[in-house]
Parts: sequence; structure tokens; C-alpha cells
Amino acid sequence: MPAHCSFDYAIVRVVPRVEREEFVNAGVVLFCLEQDFLGARVELDRTRLRALFPDVDLPLVEEHLAALSRVAAGGEGSGPIGRLSLRERFHWLVAPRSTVIQVGPVHSGTCVDPARALEKLLDRMVRQPAPPAP
Repeated sequence: MPAHCSFDYAIVRVVPRVEREEFVNAGVVLFCLEQDFLGARVELDRTRLRALFPDVDLPLVEEHLAALSRVAAGGEGSGPIGRLSLRERFHWLVAPRSTVIQVGPVHSGTCVDPARALEKLLDRMVRQPAPPAP
């Protein structure tokens, strides 16, 4: 049986009106040192975001969210931050910001497969369940 390893994660939020402290969860960043894994997945619910802020600049928000995924992946097109170590990139990704794109507090967990844990967190924290049938 594969061994469990620890990981740290944070939820990526879109905060269209910082002063109102309303947000939409839009992604997850997960780091597992033991398995050399850093991943960021984003799925923006445009309808929910527009409900909070009808005039939001969706293309700009989506570009900033995509940048988080590029930095997590590293390599070509990720800029100077993308050339840092996995640990350094994770800490950069979860650093506090006062902009429209923010990251919640860092939490910990354990898993066997960090990519699967990232997907489960995305399901639980970002994706909205279908409304119950009438």
C-alpha cells in the first residue's frame, strides 16, 4: 500500500469588491514536498462572479488566474517566479495580497496521490453541486 504524505493547500478566491469582503472560490493551490508536487487548478464560475459584481472585467480576472497555474507549473512562459523551487513558488502563490485575486489561509492534509487530492479539493471547495431536483 502506498504511503501517505503530507501536503499544504490554499483556496484561490476572486474578491471583486475588497471592501465588502465577498468572494468566489476559483481554484486550489496544493504543494506536496515529499512527492515534488506543486499544482494549481482554477475553475471560475462566471455566473456567480457576475452576480456579485456585474461589471467585473472577466478577461482580466481569467488572465490573472491563468498566471497562477503557469507559475505553479513552472517552465517556459511562467516568468522569473516560475524558475524558483517548488517550495518558493508555493510560498509566492499563497502570499497575502490585497487585490481582486486572493488566496485563503494555508491548510494541511495527507494523501497518497497529490494530483487526486487537488481534484478532490477542487470538487469540495470550488465546484458547485447541482441544485436538488424539485
